[in-house]
Parts: sequence; C-alpha cells; structure tokens
Amino acid sequence: MRETPMLKSQMRKLARAGAHALAVSALTLMSMNLRAQESRKAISHPAPDYPEIAKKHSIEGSVKIQIVVAPDGHVKETKVLGGHPLLASSVENTVKTWKYVPGPSETTMTLEFNFHP
Repeated sequence: MRETPMLKSQMRKLARAGAHALAVSALTLMSMNLRAQESRKAISHPAPDYPEIAKKHSIEGSVKIQIVVAPDGHVKETKVLGGHPLLASSVENTVKTWKYVPGPSETTMTLEFNFHP
C-alpha cells in the first residue's frame, strides 16, 4: 500500500492523539497514587536511634528507604535505597515498628532520614 500525504497526515494525528491519551492516563494514575500516599497517616512513628558506634566514629549522612504499608497499617516491606549500613540498619529496624491508619490498599512510600551529630 502506498502512503499518500493525506494518509501520512492522518497517521501523525492518530499517533499524537494516542500519545496524548497515554500521557493523560499516566498523570491520572500518578495523581491517584500520590493521593493514596498522602492519605496514609502515621499513628506511631518513633524516630530511629543514632547508633552510638556511628556517633563515636563520626559517621553521618542520609538514609533513604522504601516501605510498603499493608492495608491494615503495618509496614509490610522495607528496602534500603542508600546510606551507611550502620545508619540504615537503625532506620530499617525502627521503621518496621511503625503503624499507619488502615487504608483500602497497599501504599509504597520513600522516606529519607538524616543523621548528624
């Protein structure tokens, strides 16, 4: 089949419409996910301890962790995304004890903690 200028123009319009629909869908899903994360309020969230050995050796910095909160409000999963292992261990152990308000589904959040003496 030979592509005529009119057919090419229609194909471009269709491709733009498809890309627009995909972008709108992605933005809608992102905003729904953000609302779900914002709606999960922490009931119990004690701060992680600054490990004595880390203080003693002047270890400081940030720890980034991803958590999955189950519908019943407990922290179901944790994944350290970055940070010194001593500090990350303290954060991970503490965050596993946090409790959130129950929600309709699981919520994934990324949290960051800063340690400075």
